[in-house]
Amino acid sequence: MNNNFKMVAKTMFGFEEILAKELRNLGAGNVEEGVRSVFFEGDTGFMYKANLCLRTAIKIVKPIHSFRVRDENDLYKKIYAMDWFDYLCTSTTFAIDATVNSENFTHSLYVSQKTKDAIVDKFRDTDGSRPDVDIKFPDVRINIHIQNDQCNVALDSSGRSLHQRGYRTATNIAPINEVLAAGLLLLSGWDGQCDFLDPMCGSGTLLTEAAMIACNIPANINRKEFAFEKWHDFDADLFEKIVDSSLNRTREFNHRIIGYDKAPSAVRKAQDNIVNANLSDYITVERKNFFDTEKFTDNHLHMVFNPPYGERLDIEMEDFYTDIGNTLKRNYPGTDAWFITSNLEALKFVGLRPSRKIKVFNSHLESRLVKYVMYEGSKKAKFNKAE
Repeated sequence: MNNNFKMVAKTMFGFEEILAKELRNLGAGNVEEGVRSVFFEGDTGFMYKANLCLRTAIKIVKPIHSFRVRDENDLYKKIYAMDWFDYLCTSTTFAIDATVNSENFTHSLYVSQKTKDAIVDKFRDTDGSRPDVDIKFPDVRINIHIQNDQCNVALDSSGRSLHQRGYRTATNIAPINEVLAAGLLLLSGWDGQCDFLDPMCGSGTLLTEAAMIACNIPANINRKEFAFEKWHDFDADLFEKIVDSSLNRTREFNHRIIGYDKAPSAVRKAQDNIVNANLSDYITVERKNFFDTEKFTDNHLHMVFNPPYGERLDIEMEDFYTDIGNTLKRNYPGTDAWFITSNLEALKFVGLRPSRKIKVFNSHLESRLVKYVMYEGSKKAKFNKAE
């Protein structure tokens, strides 16, 4: 018997393709890319596994109903007509998240309120009592998405955003989101088959995500809870099997992952977060200024970092990015160096031609993930040798 149902994995702009690849590798069916989302099919166990293992998903939602809607009264009637007893009871707390892009609906809060009223009235009319709203820690979180005249109703199986992995308790001034970090690493081609360096590691998010990818550790293994654990049909035994099965697929990592930061406070925070993630055996963090360092290995090195953009940290951008380019040229042969920046003007001062530029967003900032290939010896000598 096929117990599969449709789901949607939400993500960040530019990560749709790698999220689709993640889903296919996990075993999802009918995977289809959208905008900041990927549609797929799976059963209840797969929904648990998607929440546990996906690195570039922000949320996993389970659509339960869709209909055309004309105005707020029409919305109320159609929400009221749904069989909410499949998902809620009078002792269940719930919350509504609404997103609207429609001429007929312009205020998401009003849509949330109207939806809440319909659900509460349905219970009160049927049972004589009603479930309560809990905005912060609801048992069930309901998503309402109205696009033009189409309304989609879904259950949020994740709860808090999946970027909140559970290992990061200390952050710096400009921390990088865990989903963004994982996505940048996957876009860079990081697969754990060589040494890795983050030369400006801050609170250690890129280092931690790099180690989890290298060891194939489930992205959200340190998370305390998912929303689906509060659903009345939650299967605790099945979830435990999914967790055990996912942990059985971890692999050993035989290279080095190293992070530098010149600020002692950043080094301490990174070390604390790495301990929280149980990854101290794989990651070393040292207090160093990248511009005073040299490549620590004779083998190929994979480098990914998040330098200051000038948005929150007051530095001289022209000199700083010039120093990045000079350090890479002089001290890091045999390195694939990737970094993200929203300061596209500053890229001109690196003094190197990037071999790739990928458009991504860091929060609201349009950014570029750029790649610089630092050859052993000169590029010309490498190609002459190949001939």
